[in-house]
This record gives sequence, C-alpha cells and structure tokens, in this order.
Amino acid sequence: MPLVAHAPRPRDLVRFGPHNESHWVALRAGVSVGLPLVLLTATGHRGWLAYAAFGAFTSLYGRGEGYRRRLHTQLAAAVTLVFAVGLGTAVSAVVPDGQLARWAIVAASVLTAILGSLVGDATGWRPAGPLFSVFAVATCAGVPAVPADVLAAVAVASASAGLALLVGLGGALSPARRARERASSPPFGVRRLVEESTLRRHALRYGIAALAAGGVATIAGIGHPGWAMVAAVVPLAVSDTPGQLLRASHRLAGTAVGLVVAAGLFALHPAGWVLVLVVVALQTVAELFVVRNYGFAMIFITPLALLMNLLVGSVPADVLLRDRALETLIGAVIGTGVALVSTRRAIAGGVVTQLA
Repeated sequence: MPLVAHAPRPRDLVRFGPHNESHWVALRAGVSVGLPLVLLTATGHRGWLAYAAFGAFTSLYGRGEGYRRRLHTQLAAAVTLVFAVGLGTAVSAVVPDGQLARWAIVAASVLTAILGSLVGDATGWRPAGPLFSVFAVATCAGVPAVPADVLAAVAVASASAGLALLVGLGGALSPARRARERASSPPFGVRRLVEESTLRRHALRYGIAALAAGGVATIAGIGHPGWAMVAAVVPLAVSDTPGQLLRASHRLAGTAVGLVVAAGLFALHPAGWVLVLVVVALQTVAELFVVRNYGFAMIFITPLALLMNLLVGSVPADVLLRDRALETLIGAVIGTGVALVSTRRAIAGGVVTQLA
C-alpha cells in the first residue's frame, strides 16, 4: 500500500479520544511538579528547578493504572529519570563547552534513549518510549554545572520523584479503590530483555533515531539538539504506519501553534513566581489532553519546554523559538523515516512489534 494512503486526514488531527478521568492524572502531575518548584523557589534554590521538574515527571507514568501497578511503573520511571538527570549534569560538569560538549550531549541522549526503551518495554510503562528521559538528559546537560552539582542534581531529582510516587499512591486512601485492587502486582519484566530480541531491536531504533537527529542538528550548528532527539523518538512509540504518521503530524502541527502561544507568553516576560506558576499550569493542562489528542496537548507542551529554559537560564526568546521550530522539523522527519523503514522491514521479515 502506498505511503500516502496512510497519511492522516484533517479529521484525524482534530479527533479527541475519551476523557477517561484525565483530570485525576492532571491533578497528580500538577501537585507533583508544582510542590518541588514552589519549595525550591521559596528557598532560593532556583538552580535546581530543572532537576526537580524532571524527577517530578515520574507522575506522568501509569496514568490509567491502579495504585499498586502504578507504583511499579513509576518506580521504573523514577530510576530512569534520575539516571538521566545525573548523566546530563555529569556531562555539563565534566565536558568543556564547545563542539565536544554538543557531541557529548548527543551521545548521552542516545545512551539514555536505548536504556529508556529497554526499561520501558520490560515494564510496559505508559506513555511508551524514552521521550522524557531523553528530554531530561539533554536539558540537564545544557545547565551549567560543576562536579559537586552532580550529587545535588541526583538528590533533588530523587526527592522530587519520591514525592511523585507518594502522590501516585493516593488511590490507597480510597476504600473503594483499595477494594478494586488485586492483591498481587505485576513484576518487572527484566527476563524479557534477555529472551525477546524484539525489545533490543526496538531500543536500537530509538538509538539510531536519536543519533541521526542529534547529529544533524549538531552539524548544522543549531542550538538545543535535545529537542531534535525528543521529536525523533516520538513516532517510534507507535507500532503501525498510520499511527506513526499521525503522531509526527500532531507533533509538527501542535508545535507550530504552540510556538505562537509561547511567543505571546515571552512577550509578557514572566519571571519569578509567575514563571513557576505558568509552568505548573501548562504541565497540568497538557496532561488533560495528551492522551486524548497529542497535537492539541503540544500547544501547551511547546511553551512549557521553552519556558523551562527560562527557569534555568536566560536565552533570547527569538533564538528559543527558532531552535524549537527547526529542531522539531528535523527530529520529526528523521524519526518518521526510521519508524517507517524499520516497521516495513519488520513486516517483510514476519516480525511486527506490539510494544507500543
């Protein structure tokens, strides 16, 4: 079947899925992200905000699961995110600024993409893929740091992730929810990593996509190559061609509208407490829609990602907007290409992954 036959139609781009109690997920995310940011801002530790935010992203996993299963999923996500924060901070602290540092960020992101894929597939976490861990390592690698900051970054991210775990256990407070929970929780599927070659091939796809996107962005001299690598891994989280094209289209269209929203927010020059509150609000609203319509959620995720850069440093708004647009385009094209080629090869070889 020709590729154009799989292209998403306009109605596919604007279709919304069911609500499925997304407000509870958004509430958990808002609390998990908001409390650490507020605490660090109040105590004058703004340099740690990025580390806390990425640890808090633990709350984004296990959205439709009971609190017991969610604990297993979020534990795996927490370990992966804290590792990504620590690795990114180590790259920033150890590798001198310059071209070598940019390639070190790409290498760290590729490693994290592979590890995140393996852990995610072994545990069956949702949202699928290593998107947030790649985002974490690339962003933290861009935050100025010294070797002593690595321990602090890991500690802050761990504490933030721990809070997210506690928030995720909120269902245990409800007798009705406790009654619906099964007595046993599913174990981690570490054995699958050894026995199923499909998982390893899937991880390799993520690594290839991240390397290609990060490499192109770095060679082209565009700042923030992490955004290209994040965009590249997005289509790979879907296992069929129509879904891959739809996810990439959502990423591009949502980012385009999100850049307009971000430009408007930048014009207001948010800072201090206002900036923190806007970041928390954007994260909360994004979680209301990310499963229902990924493209619509990107309208909020895009300014969120850009404003997070203001939390940790000062970069001209026009540079951030330009880099985000170019990097997203590069990543989406490369990621879709890797996804389509690998999926068709899998079909031709009689192996079709159902991981995503």
